[in-house]
Amino acid sequence: MKALKNYLDKIKPNFEEGGKLHAFRSVFDGFGTFLFVPNTTAKSGTHIHDTIDSKRIMSMVVIALIPALLFGMYNVGYQHFHATGASGSFIEMFAYGFLAVLPKIIVSYVVGLGIEFVVAQWKKEEIQEGFLVSGILIPMIVPVDCPLWMLAVAIAFSVIFAKEVFGGTGMNVFNVALVTRVFLFFAYPTKMSGDAVWVSGNSIFGLGQQVDGLTVATPLGVAATTGAAPDFSMDMIYGLIPGSIGETSVIAIALGAALLLWTGIASWKTMFSVFVGGAFMACVFNAIGPDTAMAQMPWYEHLVLGGFCFGAVFMATDPVTSARTETGKYIFGFLIGVMAIVIRVLNPGYPEGMMLAILLMNIFAPLIDYFVVQSNINRREKRAMKSNN
Repeated sequence: MKALKNYLDKIKPNFEEGGKLHAFRSVFDGFGTFLFVPNTTAKSGTHIHDTIDSKRIMSMVVIALIPALLFGMYNVGYQHFHATGASGSFIEMFAYGFLAVLPKIIVSYVVGLGIEFVVAQWKKEEIQEGFLVSGILIPMIVPVDCPLWMLAVAIAFSVIFAKEVFGGTGMNVFNVALVTRVFLFFAYPTKMSGDAVWVSGNSIFGLGQQVDGLTVATPLGVAATTGAAPDFSMDMIYGLIPGSIGETSVIAIALGAALLLWTGIASWKTMFSVFVGGAFMACVFNAIGPDTAMAQMPWYEHLVLGGFCFGAVFMATDPVTSARTETGKYIFGFLIGVMAIVIRVLNPGYPEGMMLAILLMNIFAPLIDYFVVQSNINRREKRAMKSNN
């Protein structure tokens, strides 16, 4: 690593103002600060210096996502081989899923980072590190058969209009990955819902079978359309069910959650409150809700199906778009869980719910923090008045 650091220091003048490669200064800075902690420090004011920075926090989140991503790749292959009736080994299933998912990851980073490189160079700023996580999240929350060109259009829209126009990383109001998904859902609904998008029917480099018109619904989709609640099975925990690429395995998501909580990157208050809110609202519908499969589904099935676990762990805890006060985190998370179940039960046309619930609460996160802070100020004023009297 020392040799690499020396090499970067040697070629750095080429990327400075006036150097022959100055047009790529932001790219060089981004690459350098990703590999090594910058040696620059603040020149004025009081600051606390630490060995961790935003890039390393984002890198830890990416590591936490790896178990869900790897299992998602295997499940893509498993669902294909299972639906087509073909036989295949573990390696063949994983290889099929890897080859199906990899192009989406490449498109995500090429389009998203490409836009950020251009914006950073235009503004003469450092490349912002937020898309390091968004770039891996986006392929994990879309159906496996989502066309690459649609994914590219949605990513470009979300990076430009949900992030850069607000000022970039740290300034965005909405979660960028979820904006990508909601754009796809409303712009291209036939490629984001229904029975024909969750299992790939293509043969990839000789792996699997080419099947036209392959239809397999998710458990929530079955409950919403047929009125029959799915029977609980351990496959819902393992993740061997149709769904978005990275959202099916509770166990893989739990491994990522454990890492985020252990490192202190994610808030347990937000994460825990999402599950409490979801379980509470599911129990309310079980008791007084309509006589539908979705309303009468047990609370624990609501929590393990769809994108509920994934959203609670990796989306709701986004430090930029979630509530930041400690009390506000409880409120924010609880309302996400409540709204996700309300949308699922009362809107049969959209049986998922988690995406819209988080985006809705992204809007109200600053308001929640405002009222929490204002409440603390009012209590302190009352205590001060009592002490003066």
